[in-house]
Amino acid sequence: MIKLVAVAIIAGLVLESHQQIFDESGSALNATFEPFQAARRAVAPPDWFDKPLYPFGGKPPCYHPIHIRCWTEWFDNDDPCGTGDSETLKELHKKYPGKICSKPTGIQVQSVSGLTVGQTGDVIFKSDTVTGFICRNRDQPWKKCSDYRVRFSCHPPFCGGGVCWTDWYDRDNPSGTGDWELLSDLRKENPGKICDNPLYIEAVTTDTDTPAYLTGENFFVFDPTRGFVCRREDQKRRFCRDYKVRFGCPCKY
Repeated sequence: MIKLVAVAIIAGLVLESHQQIFDESGSALNATFEPFQAARRAVAPPDWFDKPLYPFGGKPPCYHPIHIRCWTEWFDNDDPCGTGDSETLKELHKKYPGKICSKPTGIQVQSVSGLTVGQTGDVIFKSDTVTGFICRNRDQPWKKCSDYRVRFSCHPPFCGGGVCWTDWYDRDNPSGTGDWELLSDLRKENPGKICDNPLYIEAVTTDTDTPAYLTGENFFVFDPTRGFVCRREDQKRRFCRDYKVRFGCPCKY
């Protein structure tokens, strides 16, 4: 009983710490569970678990990686006519049943033309995972909001079944403009080895396996549908570390 309680407490602490990693930008994605691995080994016998929680070698099993998340499709339910542009979760759940998890872990907002909120210059009234998004025309100096769309991040298993990881790929070095690990290029160089619709992407440094979000660098692209890009021009020191990436795919077994 003591061991069970200890594992529960450790798991709770680790999950809580990983939940604090993510903000609403959607830029920080993945973390490892190695701290949890070490902690559970300290309190549980070796045969307590059938499989390693976060295996890095061999064929990955199907499992639900609680520490990462997937994104829904983009939703544009309203236009900035009348009082403004309202993309609330309440209305989106009604209009798109089953397409958004009940408790999203993050929200991303951009104009329908692809601009960030900062680029539009609009004053936003609400933008969170409880209400959703609201831009009021009356709050704008020009008295009209841009037209926005939103998407939400959710934890598995909302995104589907278990997740199986591809091999690690490192096609580029951080010379020239930066480190470019685009999915389109990786598909060409590794035909048939990456699923058609990856659910997740994980990026770590090639030298120390440090998760990308812990390096403090800014990323131009960090998306399972496009890949990963670190541009030198986006860094204060004008240099990127060398990264490798892998993709999480729906398990076929």
